Amino acid sequence: MNGETRARRAEDILEIQRSARHGGTRKLLTWLSTRSGASVLLVNSSDNATSPSLSPLAAHSRELVLRGVRDIAQRGLRSASIDHEGLTCVVLPLDGAPGLTVPLLAAVASSPAPPGLAHLLADATHAMSLSWLAEHTQRQRKRLNTAEAGNREAVLHLLMNGHTGVARQIAGALQPELPERVRVYVIEGPPTARARVAQDVTEEDVDAWIVPCPVYTGHTLVLAPARDGIQGDAAQTWMSRRLVAETCRIGESDDVPLRDTATGYAQAFHALAVARHRCSRRSSFTWRPDLALTIGPAATLWANAFLLPLRTHTPRRAQDPDRAELLATVASWLTFAAGATAHLKIHRNTLAARLAHIETLLGLDLDRLGDQAALALALRAMAEPDQSADATGTAGVEHRAAAPTLDQLLLSPHVEAWARTQFRPVMPAPCGLPPNLTDTLTTWLRHDARVGPTAAALSLSASAVRKRLARVEALLERSLLRPPSAVHDLWLAQRVLGLGSFPSGRAG
Repeated sequence: MNGETRARRAEDILEIQRSARHGGTRKLLTWLSTRSGASVLLVNSSDNATSPSLSPLAAHSRELVLRGVRDIAQRGLRSASIDHEGLTCVVLPLDGAPGLTVPLLAAVASSPAPPGLAHLLADATHAMSLSWLAEHTQRQRKRLNTAEAGNREAVLHLLMNGHTGVARQIAGALQPELPERVRVYVIEGPPTARARVAQDVTEEDVDAWIVPCPVYTGHTLVLAPARDGIQGDAAQTWMSRRLVAETCRIGESDDVPLRDTATGYAQAFHALAVARHRCSRRSSFTWRPDLALTIGPAATLWANAFLLPLRTHTPRRAQDPDRAELLATVASWLTFAAGATAHLKIHRNTLAARLAHIETLLGLDLDRLGDQAALALALRAMAEPDQSADATGTAGVEHRAAAPTLDQLLLSPHVEAWARTQFRPVMPAPCGLPPNLTDTLTTWLRHDARVGPTAAALSLSASAVRKRLARVEALLERSLLRPPSAVHDLWLAQRVLGLGSFPSGRAG
């Protein structure tokens, strides 16, 4: 080998290293093909003729490469070179750890082969091996992360649907175990910032669960063990990190029992709606009385009667959704609206069919906000399945007849006080809020929380209505325009106070 050849080979090795560092296997293969004038590719170590990496080759070249692969596998060779019908094929295996199946580097060129082709491929095998191994490791890590996220999302899904026992069993296998009481955080921000948050939370609190939100791609959920009433930075120092404080918005729930994770999520989501309007970019949930608790045991009696056709439903066919699936579906839809398809991992047509079935069973029109609100209240007040008497036949009719109506539940001084608490932040006052905010809110509720009809009724543009409702969100400290929304409680509060004129329908 003369000096000029050695210098050229040294330059090639340097270029091989640069290509591998800056572009990995793809760029290195492209450079080798350009440098040698041959078709250079990676091929699986098996003799599977359907290997996708061989698809760009003509049939004759393809067969020649597979022949070289078989020779190396069967005879234990470190390289193979074949000349056949005007073509030259060179195949070399890459380096790999024991037990790891690695591909082979192959080149096909017209005979005679380009000068130095075998040496060029041999010089490239080390860099190609390292690049392939790094890419393989990255792919494996991505698969593991995807599987981990899927498993954690499954646990979250079980918690949101009240299946606490099963969730705890799965979480015990995944680690960490779920605590008895949790505080839920909803973190909104760019992917890089949320990834850093997940890393900081993992380092700071090994017992916390970090779950990508299955509905909103820009949200990450953190389920942290309750901290005995400690709020904000005193409980979680990761919220004070500069990257988090400057790029993310955070909503924080109260401490809730694990079985009430869905409630904690709704609280954190409402707090996030407030955080969007604060310079601190953080907010904790401000507690207000729950209507079902305010009404008391009568709410459970009404809810069990209201939901009786659904709770006693038996599907006609084995593949039809049962009562548990229907209850989970309507609960998800009332919480996430169209996002229920992502939450439940079902097609939108499946969601529509289940909702239509529920409408038929309960005699509701779920396009009407009043029926939605009644159903949402019933689901909150419903007794646990093992605590309720799911009567059927004549007993079921008598059970429903003895239950109060929704209007009867709402005719109570305690409920009226609850309703006034809901509306107090947006009620006009001397030198206070402009009345148009209250008018916009009540009109929006009267038009089933639809922006278009509300805008027409107020002679405003849709964007103006949304801006007013965003202002109302900040005052109420509740989410309105994005689910989970406080719209159902507000409709019920407005019905109690008589601020609107509603047809009674099924909700009455």
